[in-house]
Amino acid sequence: MSIALRDAELEAYFSEAASWDRDRNEQMQRSARNAWRVAAAAAICALAATAALTLLLPLKRVEPFVIRVDSSSGVVDVVPVYAGKAGMEESVTRYFLSHYVSVCERFNFSTAESDYEECGAFHSAQRNQAWYALWNPSNPASPLNLHKDGSVILAQVESISFFKRAGGVDDLAQVRYLKTERQGAGAQGRVSHWIATIRYAYTVPAVDPAIRRWNPLGFKVLEFVAEQEVLREALPAAPAHAGSESP
Repeated sequence: MSIALRDAELEAYFSEAASWDRDRNEQMQRSARNAWRVAAAAAICALAATAALTLLLPLKRVEPFVIRVDSSSGVVDVVPVYAGKAGMEESVTRYFLSHYVSVCERFNFSTAESDYEECGAFHSAQRNQAWYALWNPSNPASPLNLHKDGSVILAQVESISFFKRAGGVDDLAQVRYLKTERQGAGAQGRVSHWIATIRYAYTVPAVDPAIRRWNPLGFKVLEFVAEQEVLREALPAAPAHAGSESP
């Protein structure tokens, strides 16, 4: 009886141990499944956050602005920024055309680098390529080569006229200006008359503050053709002859 009782107790013990082992295995499997679910949820959240940042990235940009302070009242306001959509008054376009010709048609070694960069702020990409080719030191016609002797060229705008193309688009202007070339500080200037045909447009202003300080309204010169005008000298008036009296 004692041996049978002992066997029954051992069998009950082993059965309980097997049950405990099964419970432990099931618990580990549940824990593993929960861990995989949490990991999958975290991966989905990370992918969703990455997608959201990718979609929002084009909206992230730096918007420069100007704060204006009234000197008499001390009132502070923000100057509106041109967005490149509204039309521009003719007076504004006249200013840009006059400023562009005055800066880009002059030459002085002391301001050549700054003038080159400022003119580039008003150019389209195609116009900038032509501008670079003109100023390249390897080009014999480059202003850097033509004025190695220290000569200086000044440009003075005389008149600006606007024209409409056949389609009715107002994007053409003719600028008449004088070029004065001096070989030295005290030398007599040689004056020539020029006329430039300019096709222009207003685009979205550049984000780069270095370009905005020269060109805050997105004015672009698309085409620029300059020709020297040959002015005819006025002929002297024919002398008046007194009528002869008949004898």
